[in-house]
Amino acid sequence: MKLKPWIRWIFDEEATGLLKKEYDSAVKRAGKVWNIVRIMSLRPPAMQASMRLYGAVVHRSSPLLGRPAREMIAVVVSQANGCHY
Repeated sequence: MKLKPWIRWIFDEEATGLLKKEYDSAVKRAGKVWNIVRIMSLRPPAMQASMRLYGAVVHRSSPLLGRPAREMIAVVVSQANGCHY
């Protein structure tokens, strides 16, 4: 039995076009498509923009904070919010 999410999303095997590109990027980046990404699947342009924002905030270095510090901050904020992502 395949579980159905409460929030409608598009499964990997159904993805085409921009959504497939974003899913493929997610797998390359994280080894899988996490559900927090998948819930944006009905709006691929919004998913793409969200992933770009996340990359710019967490993965890019700046003169004040390098990538390791940004990732540590993201982990602490997720823990404080009770989020396992």
